[in-house]
Parts: sequence; C-alpha cells; structure tokens
Amino acid sequence: MTAAGSAPARVLVLNGPNLNRLGTREPDVYGTGTLDDLRAELEGAAPEGTTLELRQTNDEAELIGWLHEAVDAGAAVILNPAAFTHYSYALRDAAALVTKAGLPLIEVHLSNPHAREEFRHTSVISAVATGVIAGFGFGSYRLALARITGAL
Repeated sequence: MTAAGSAPARVLVLNGPNLNRLGTREPDVYGTGTLDDLRAELEGAAPEGTTLELRQTNDEAELIGWLHEAVDAGAAVILNPAAFTHYSYALRDAAALVTKAGLPLIEVHLSNPHAREEFRHTSVISAVATGVIAGFGFGSYRLALARITGAL
C-alpha cells in the first residue's frame, strides 16, 4: 500500500545476482521454478489494473538504478537482493529512498536465510524495508504482492 492507502498500479519485482539461474541452481534450496515461471505466477495473482515488471540483474549498479526508477515513477517494489542482501550498503541506501518516498518495498527470499550459513543471517536491507518475507519459495513473492496490492 502507498502512503495514501491505495494500491500502486505499478510493481517492480527486482531480483539480484544468480537468480537468472533459478530452476537449475541448487534446486534443493531454491526450487525448480524459473524466473519465467515466477513471472507467470505473479501475473496470474496480480489484481486487475496492476502492472508487474519482473527484472533480474547480476549488476549492483543496475539494481540501484531500478530502485531510483521506482522512486521517480511512484512504483512499489518487491526486492530479492540475493547476495547483495548481506553487504551492499549502496543498495540499502537506494532501498531507503523508496520507503522514504512513502512507497512499499518488501524484501523477499526464496529460502530462509536464518536457516542457512551464518553469513546469510545478516541483511543490511531489512532495516529500511517495509517488511521481509522469506522461506516460502515463490510464495514469498506472492505474499509480498498480496500485501502491496491490499489483498493481505
């Protein structure tokens, strides 16, 4: 929900490094679904009038640019920062711009980082995110979308 309480018409679903390998990279951890499968699932779950843009990059600067775009366009964000979660203060600062603009930014993770290696337990993004949803596979994204669009 936006600061004004209405569901945003545009939602950027932004994915960080290695998520282009979904379906083949550690399927026991991340599942067998691909980014195209995720896109189809979210498009099917989006309320009428909601525009979803699912993007993935292995480039930190590009991800930061997309967060700037969200601010300028007034778009909500579902963000899976992937490995950048644990150390990218530049990404954290860009995420903070989104929430300080009164736009929702929900951090999502396919797996539960707290049930994995210790270095994954720290997120520099969580403190500036509207909320965090982790451990439910593609369901993490669906829950975030439901919250942003007012269905949850």
